[in-house]
Amino acid sequence: MKARIEGHPEDVAGASQGPGAPAARPDGVPSARQGARAGSEGAARPTIKAVAAAAGVSTAAVSQAVNGTGRISEATRRRVLDAAAELGWSPSASASALRRARTRTIALVVRRPTDVLGADPHFSELITGLEGELAPRGYGLLLHLVADMAQESALYERLAAEGRIDGAVLTDARADDPRPHLLRGLGLPAVLLGAPDPAAPVPGVGLGQQDAGVREAVAHLLELGHRRLAYIAGPAELVHTGLRRTAFEDALAGAGLRAVAVRHTDFTERAAVAVTEELLALPDRPTALVFSNDSMAVCGIGTAQRGGLRVPEDVSVVGYDNLPLGRWLHPRLTTVDQQVQRVGAAAARALLARCGEDVPPPVLDGRPRLVVRESTGCVPSAS
Repeated sequence: MKARIEGHPEDVAGASQGPGAPAARPDGVPSARQGARAGSEGAARPTIKAVAAAAGVSTAAVSQAVNGTGRISEATRRRVLDAAAELGWSPSASASALRRARTRTIALVVRRPTDVLGADPHFSELITGLEGELAPRGYGLLLHLVADMAQESALYERLAAEGRIDGAVLTDARADDPRPHLLRGLGLPAVLLGAPDPAAPVPGVGLGQQDAGVREAVAHLLELGHRRLAYIAGPAELVHTGLRRTAFEDALAGAGLRAVAVRHTDFTERAAVAVTEELLALPDRPTALVFSNDSMAVCGIGTAQRGGLRVPEDVSVVGYDNLPLGRWLHPRLTTVDQQVQRVGAAAARALLARCGEDVPPPVLDGRPRLVVRESTGCVPSAS
């Protein structure tokens, strides 16, 4: 992988003092306009953020006003240009050059702490799929880590204003997700990982029937005699979390059962261990645990074994993703395969096409499927 990685965005912007800025007076005393800028900005050069604040708009609107793009009103454009002139700001030469030419850079912004990202091979698989299509065509991947939606939105605005990227791959779709509309307003091509949604402002790329894998997992466990199942999910606000939870509960309801428990986590190892310990300490503990990713399932197996339980003789465990690590566990992990690398490759092709590249159309058929290995077995006889 050759993705460049950047941490949480800082409040910086490429800008320089324009050629029309007033010169100092001959006696060395700054002009009133220079003094006003010095008083508000200190020794720093004016930035796009300062212009946005002065005009009462976003940095994206400043970029659109200066470049004559977007759908902002003439009144807003005039207000931005007036603020830029008053502050003596003009776009940096490097940013202008990047806007005139392709940067051949695609952004992947991930809302995870660095320790969680490093411990979750899901993103390694995704990046491998993306890079496999981007790199041969001369594109690079710029990976950013952010803490929340506000940081992510501000980052897209800054990257667009500075002309640093040609497009973006969006992950972790949320209900009422503002990012597709934001990127469309910024004039940046984008794709959203997940099942295609014709009503969305950007195309979705993913396998169909997103709930199928969880339904298969529940059916498999029911066939093995399990009746006390628990689900360890991701953050509740994620679209795929809701789809999978509903699939889990509906599949149990179809058999006249209810979940022993459903727990939402932040995908961290710490959370997986804590939830597993809690569930296995219940008086009528579940005989099967279904996790929303393989990394947490691995933690679940280790936690059960450290507590003196055997997998699968005492408790069965199912993961989600079918990452390579699952094949090397003891016991090997039963998991749902959602073809992460293939989805990454298809997303890259779809985005390249939106960037004007001549690429073969992405092909993704099928649905998530259960891969049965040794971490699931018949319900314990005493249960």
